[in-house]
Amino acid sequence: MIRLFNVYYPVRTLILLVGEAVVVWSSLLVGTILCYREDSYLVLDFEHGYYKIFIVTAAVLLCSHWFDLYKLTNFDARGGLYFRLLLVPAVVALTLAAVAYIFPGVLLGKSALSVGLIILTLGLVAWRSVYPWLAQRSFLQQRVYVLGSGDRARRLVHGLREVSELGVDVVGWSGTMEGALTREALASDMMSHVRQAAVHRVIVAMDDRRDSMPMLELLGLRLNGVHIEEATTWLERVSGRIEVEQLYPSWIIFASGFRFSAIFRLIRGALHFTVALIALLLALPVIPLVAVAIMLDSPGPLFYAQRRVGHSGKTFYCYKFRTMRQDAEADTGPTWAGDEDPRITRVGRFLRSSRLDEIPQLWCVLKGDMAFVGPRPERPEFVEWLTKEIPYYGVRHMVRPGITGWAQVRYKYGNTVADAREKLQYDLFYIKNASIALDVLIMFQTIKIVTLGRGAQ
Repeated sequence: MIRLFNVYYPVRTLILLVGEAVVVWSSLLVGTILCYREDSYLVLDFEHGYYKIFIVTAAVLLCSHWFDLYKLTNFDARGGLYFRLLLVPAVVALTLAAVAYIFPGVLLGKSALSVGLIILTLGLVAWRSVYPWLAQRSFLQQRVYVLGSGDRARRLVHGLREVSELGVDVVGWSGTMEGALTREALASDMMSHVRQAAVHRVIVAMDDRRDSMPMLELLGLRLNGVHIEEATTWLERVSGRIEVEQLYPSWIIFASGFRFSAIFRLIRGALHFTVALIALLLALPVIPLVAVAIMLDSPGPLFYAQRRVGHSGKTFYCYKFRTMRQDAEADTGPTWAGDEDPRITRVGRFLRSSRLDEIPQLWCVLKGDMAFVGPRPERPEFVEWLTKEIPYYGVRHMVRPGITGWAQVRYKYGNTVADAREKLQYDLFYIKNASIALDVLIMFQTIKIVTLGRGAQ
């Protein structure tokens, strides 16, 4: 796996993306040359043709990402993949036609774009047909042995086998052994698989390592070029989260990350302030419409102010448009919103699904109580309870809470302790790997999720 934006990506996925970019670029370039022939160099060199091709290439890749075409596990049948694949040139063509109508001369000529998109359609189908064969080549596969037999080892093996894009072949793991799992038995099984399958990596996922870890054999393998890695690191790479089960404080102490320099905080704060200000300005025309809809739908105030726990455990007031009836917690006290919650008003349900109820939180970002990206702030009553129930829950307060976050783009809305535990694991991943590039990636993913209406409650 390769680390980009402080997130791990399978090599196969990156090859798919780069190959597709080459196909798109080449198709548009060939279309331009075929249409303009001997004058094509004038269009490319003197009319910014290469920049225009780059813009269209980026648009095609973004559209493919929008249709989840880089998550091949989403498609059980090849028909679904090719159907969405054919939608990409169609959507891009309509978008470019609208752009060309509004801004004439910004893009390549109509004939060049038309020919280029036809070639692109054939090229994308051909590339996606060749890619499965390419992905099975030996240089894109890693043979792995998992040392361990507990729940963590089982989750790791399942994750490695479930995500085919990883290109990982689990040739053996200790969980399939029979008899007592002594140090000698574990060493014998591991060395047998290493010799027979030419293992590239051994991933250690042992819950109890006292008197059973084959240290001498692992050291020998390490000195002979076999990668020896810890399960926590690989579970982080595979799932995009840090599991709190079997997580030792020493791992957090010695792991890379979990550090924020003054320069990083300054740049990150300026970025989040700017994005929040732009978003608030764009939302200004919508605010009066939302206000009228709330007042006509149910009696009560327009805004809802609620105490939340922020950076370093300090409380602040978080503002949202009211989506529930005025006496929503009169009988129950503080409680999470549930599925089909009767307290949510008709307009409130729409505001939640469209995320328009979050607009007032932009003011919290401008005030400095929140960031645009970060763990979602929780109520003090729930924080006190969850801190007792979930280990390391307080770690999420080392950064400012956010309107959106890694947990929000990777996990569904949650209203249980199990959901809170799951979201904490994504929050820990974000805090460990925080970077400006990761924040931008989360912002982009948030736009996609909001546009497609995913994960709302």
